Amino acid sequence: RIAKLGPLGWPRKADWRLAHAALETVGLRDLAERQISQLSGGQQQRVFLARALAQEPHILLMDEPFTGVDAATQETTLALLDELKKEKVTAMVSTHDLNLAAQRFELVLLLNHRLVSYGPPSTALDPRHIQSAYSGHVLVMDGAILTDECCGEDHEAQP
Repeated sequence: RIAKLGPLGWPRKADWRLAHAALETVGLRDLAERQISQLSGGQQQRVFLARALAQEPHILLMDEPFTGVDAATQETTLALLDELKKEKVTAMVSTHDLNLAAQRFELVLLLNHRLVSYGPPSTALDPRHIQSAYSGHVLVMDGAILTDECCGEDHEAQP
């Protein structure tokens, strides 16, 4: 809430209420007095999300929020994103998990140093677009995607 307080501002009761409500939303109200370093990785991710929610955003940008978290935290976060959508909050989420993108998001933006495709998952994640995004280092068969990103172009094969 510091950005909303201004220079030398001090949190008011409303600011504290918003902060505690954000912690409640992500299921961490009971851990409000702990230092962030005392929390697990998934709990830390949820604290970062609570920080963003306390700002009362219209747009929420999330960079790989599901990396390194357990399935329960992932589902909790996805459910929260569904609720935020109902409140007219736009969430933009980066992920390398194409299955998650296809199953849980209504629009997908596929990038690889440039825009490859954009639209509903069925369009944006078309095998031709995936081939283009992965520079041909991918095999798409019957909906399964196999990537070859082992070692880069400069790597010599080992016998």
